[in-house]
Amino acid sequence: MSTPLDLNALKARQQAAWASGDYAVIGTTLQLVGERLAEACDLRWDEQVLDVAAGNGNATLAAARRGCQVTSTDYVPELLKRGEERARAEHFNNVLFQTADAEALPFAEGTFDAVISTFGVMFAPDQAQSARELCRVCRPGGRIGLANWTPQGFIGQMFKTLGKHVPPPAGAQPPSRWGDEEQLRILFSDNIGELTVNRQLFNFRYRSAAHFIEVFRTWYGPVHKAFASLESEAAGALERDLSQLLNDNNIAGASSLVVPSEYLEVVIKRH
Repeated sequence: MSTPLDLNALKARQQAAWASGDYAVIGTTLQLVGERLAEACDLRWDEQVLDVAAGNGNATLAAARRGCQVTSTDYVPELLKRGEERARAEHFNNVLFQTADAEALPFAEGTFDAVISTFGVMFAPDQAQSARELCRVCRPGGRIGLANWTPQGFIGQMFKTLGKHVPPPAGAQPPSRWGDEEQLRILFSDNIGELTVNRQLFNFRYRSAAHFIEVFRTWYGPVHKAFASLESEAAGALERDLSQLLNDNNIAGASSLVVPSEYLEVVIKRH
């Protein structure tokens, strides 16, 4: 008989992973995604916007640039500090930073005109509860905007590669479920008034596969933790598999590394 999945223990492990390294080093390169999502959501001046699992604040800053009143949340306080530094540097006084769990958002029902998340809420262990919370705090007729890596895209494949070397807990749902339109319809079910999905590409740009792995192994929590958990020989095998994946997806030739990674840009108009 299988042991039930302990979601609290999984969340604690994930929180420790995202707090390790420094996601902001990677996150700042993804700013374009936040800007695209803000436009897709048609964010407007003075709207109340919540950024869930905001990391170092890409979507937060995109919303602030459009005059919104933004609340930026994450369960890793160190990442919020990075977002706060960026907001201060750009002289935004319309952003509040608050530590919060995507599965238990500390806000009243219908507080926000728009709720957004870029490559954030998709990693929460209890996916159904996270989806319910996004809907609960979004007003009727408001928008939920998401950027989610797809299963078949590069980052989806990278997580599959990590899982071959460091298997996830039995019963854990893959984050890439959020990158599947059919699964999104199941997650958000009766709360969907209208669902718009566009497939987008983000290009990771590094010197080489070795350079990408060096940066991600040092700064990107899940990759950092995966390598740290493996003995030397096993870590070498993971490095070889990641190198193969990167080189297979490289469109820049031998002189550099440019790897397109597919994600879903999602806008849900709430019932």
